[in-house]
Amino acid sequence: MSSPTDWLGIAQRLQAIAQTGLAYASTGFDTERYQEIHALSMHMLANLTGEPVAQLDAIFAAETGYPTPKVDIRAVLFRGTDELLMVQEKLDGNRWSLPGGWADVGYTPFEVAVKEVWEETGLVAKAVRLLALFDKKQHAHPPQPWYIYKAFVLCRATGGTIQPHTTETAEVRWVHRTELPLLDLSVDRVTLAQLETMLEFARNPALPTLCD
Repeated sequence: MSSPTDWLGIAQRLQAIAQTGLAYASTGFDTERYQEIHALSMHMLANLTGEPVAQLDAIFAAETGYPTPKVDIRAVLFRGTDELLMVQEKLDGNRWSLPGGWADVGYTPFEVAVKEVWEETGLVAKAVRLLALFDKKQHAHPPQPWYIYKAFVLCRATGGTIQPHTTETAEVRWVHRTELPLLDLSVDRVTLAQLETMLEFARNPALPTLCD
């Protein structure tokens, strides 16, 4: 029997096929069939994610051409070998996450990580290396309509001052590894297992980059 994760992958794949087909369809018959596939995929995604069909249609209306995964970038800052800089996300009920967000057009992945650190913590940072590139479906995140890759970028603070809160965050502070299981995490953005994996790099900086 297929699991909800399996069905989510099927729905995402159907949406991608429909989007590709609509971009390259050569006849009205083809367009009609791909529109039907798109509608079916929206209903599947709505059932799996809890998002209204109308809202999903509005979101995916802006997606044209050949579909590719969206990219979420998270900045990883260590203090010693047992602490991570974390933020409370206002958009997710003040749950805890690593600084970060969607990749921005016109910015490199490292530039996005540095920008997110500044905007969400008040610190000036330098991006050092890519720690991990994960496929979101391989990890314990809740269902989401988009297919997403997650990039974790090691950064070092070079200036600035930690702000108690920002436009996007309700709190910013260093979190010890022993506190992590007690936090109300923004699991759409980061999981406990991922945070524990990141801390392995603090203890052993020579570890190779991880990739699903």
